[in-house]
Amino acid sequence: MVGYDPGVQSAPLSPEEAAFAGSAAGMVTRALISPFDVIKIRFQLQIERVSSKTPEGKYYGIFQATRRIHSEEGLSAFWKGHIPAQLLSICYGAVQFASFEFLTELVHEKTPYDSQTAGVHFVCGGLAACSATVVCQPLDTLRTRFAAQGEPKVYRNLRHAVSTMWRSEGTLTFYRGLSPTLLAVFPYAGLQFFFYNIFKKLLAPRPKAGNSGGNLKSLVCGSGAGMISKTITYPFDLFKKRLQVGGFEAARAHFGQVRSYRGLLDCMVQIAKEEGFRGFFKGLSPSLVKAALSTGFTFFWYEFFLNAMHNFKEKRGTNVITKDFNKR
Repeated sequence: MVGYDPGVQSAPLSPEEAAFAGSAAGMVTRALISPFDVIKIRFQLQIERVSSKTPEGKYYGIFQATRRIHSEEGLSAFWKGHIPAQLLSICYGAVQFASFEFLTELVHEKTPYDSQTAGVHFVCGGLAACSATVVCQPLDTLRTRFAAQGEPKVYRNLRHAVSTMWRSEGTLTFYRGLSPTLLAVFPYAGLQFFFYNIFKKLLAPRPKAGNSGGNLKSLVCGSGAGMISKTITYPFDLFKKRLQVGGFEAARAHFGQVRSYRGLLDCMVQIAKEEGFRGFFKGLSPSLVKAALSTGFTFFWYEFFLNAMHNFKEKRGTNVITKDFNKR
């Protein structure tokens, strides 16, 4: 089970083990869901209405966007910004899960609350995600810039992007969109852990001592949790993406209309006036597909790697005992 579980007889997870499992889960998941992320970002940054009936913008449907990106930019376009995205996933997964395991253990030791309840997982999951967000925000901004640029490319590689943004826009540009990100990430991640806890208890029996799962049920529970939490908090993700490409308008010109926003409130007001309520949910369809796969695979691989590490430690311990017995 994800989170500190006092009912498990084996030794609790060390921060290093949780960080390794979280980073490995993030790395594998990112490689699998990158195309959906690129499509989602393209929709989020489009000012024109997203509609297949009366198409106004460059993209108006998931399959249409997929075909157009492939025809104009090639297959590799679906992995644009993959290096900063992978760095983001590895860093984010490590900080988030290590923080989550630490916080749930702290709750068990310092408070009267059960560390395996859904409510505790909501609070600890939200706080863990906020910690990871602050640490990893510059990588998220870089990932968004790479995924947003078309051809010809503005940034040749990660090093060129960092140096260009640093010189032309300053240090704070790496933290563009941090406010809406923090506003969204606490309930989003909290709800992920909350619903994952509930679904896992409904669909799966309590795991045996030391067995953290990593099976199909983990994937299903994570997918359901991801879709629900993404739908509830989606507008903040869109605001973040719009703010992250501020100062990047020239590279977006051939995609359609571009806008500049003075801050979060101005961004919200402009979208409401020009694009209406539906504008807050542009790109929701590919985002839900991505959320289902991303959250499902993240929890699946996290529990998979935890289980693999436990089995390795158990086997290693058995071998040590056997050797000591043979010596005697």
